Amino acid sequence: MKVLIGVDDSPFSEAALAYVKQAAWPQGTQFIVLSSSPPIWIGPGEAVGAAPIAQLNQEQQDYHREVAEKAAKLLTGAGLAAKAVSMLGDPRSAITDAATREKADLVIVGSHGRSGIKKLLLGSVASHVVSHAPCSVLVVKRAA
Repeated sequence: MKVLIGVDDSPFSEAALAYVKQAAWPQGTQFIVLSSSPPIWIGPGEAVGAAPIAQLNQEQQDYHREVAEKAAKLLTGAGLAAKAVSMLGDPRSAITDAATREKADLVIVGSHGRSGIKKLLLGSVASHVVSHAPCSVLVVKRAA
């Protein structure tokens, strides 16, 4: 079984990882921990050169690599086979694209629990993944 876990540095991802650690998984299950961030772009008329934007994007990628590696290490410490993956890109499409590319059997994401205008303005990674993933999706909610 191949399981893709979308993570960020939030308590909601921590809840998803805690769920994964305590759940029973078939022998040989492989976990792919993915952290992704949209690239930073400059708009027309902004007085920022390409080099600072490239540096910011590299810092974002380094940060998300650390997030994914920390999460994978947490899982390997619990005796699970996990690898870390990070990328620049919208987390919604990064997760669904990776699930397709990796032929994942399951995607796991945490839910930020946004509703109403916050969900409309900020979007919902979990909702998008549920609607667009090529496999089953488990959305883990953080205990209140």
